[in-house]
Amino acid sequence: MTAIALSLQDLHKSFGATPIIRGVSLDIRQGERHAIIGPNGAGKSTLFHLISGRFPLTAGRIALKGEDITGRKPFEINRRGLSRSFQVTNIFPRLTVFENVRCGVLWSLGYRYSFWHNVRKLKDANEQAQAVLERIGLGNRRDILAGVLTYAEQRALEIGITIAGGADVIMLDEPTAGMSRSETDHAVALIKRISEGRTLIMVEHDMGVVFDLADRISVLVYGQIIASDAPAAIRSNKAVREAYLGQALEAEH
Repeated sequence: MTAIALSLQDLHKSFGATPIIRGVSLDIRQGERHAIIGPNGAGKSTLFHLISGRFPLTAGRIALKGEDITGRKPFEINRRGLSRSFQVTNIFPRLTVFENVRCGVLWSLGYRYSFWHNVRKLKDANEQAQAVLERIGLGNRRDILAGVLTYAEQRALEIGITIAGGADVIMLDEPTAGMSRSETDHAVALIKRISEGRTLIMVEHDMGVVFDLADRISVLVYGQIIASDAPAAIRSNKAVREAYLGQALEAEH
């Protein structure tokens, strides 16, 4: 039986008197590529913030690889093996591409707050950072400032930072938003590579990307999951088509 990487148990989140997440329960299996879809305002990004510790829960419980992480701070959750990206690109624009990724590997290699180390001489950190760059296709861009990368390259770099620390559960929030079709195709190929051997959870509006990548899809509508199943079953689900999928597929044509 496949182990559960992430377990969400009756999650609720309200802002004042307004409920946003209304009783979400979901188990995501280890090694699964799981997409969360739904209309704007459904609560997808809020759910990501709850899982990664950015927002506190109103009620419910979250377990990561069997460990209760409810109420943990984001950095504590990250150190337990969960890393995420954001809708808005989140990089260090005045550092080089290589330095951005190296920042992501230092803690995982045990350097912590070792201010006396010269990072340029840390062979293991430099080799691991370079390996990540090669994996995300930015090896030949390593010495330029991250802020001058193209938008698609910056998104690739953010994915690189997300995996640099060795997290085995990664969350990507709209990784292909704002990309052209060719850029999207490149991003999908990258996500397939970096998610091998990891658990992937993503929010994505592009249904072509979702059905290409996901092993399982959950549909979030008004803060509740109305269906969670394999892509073929989700595509043919009448309730899903009425609530969201029919309109989303039509919008792409």
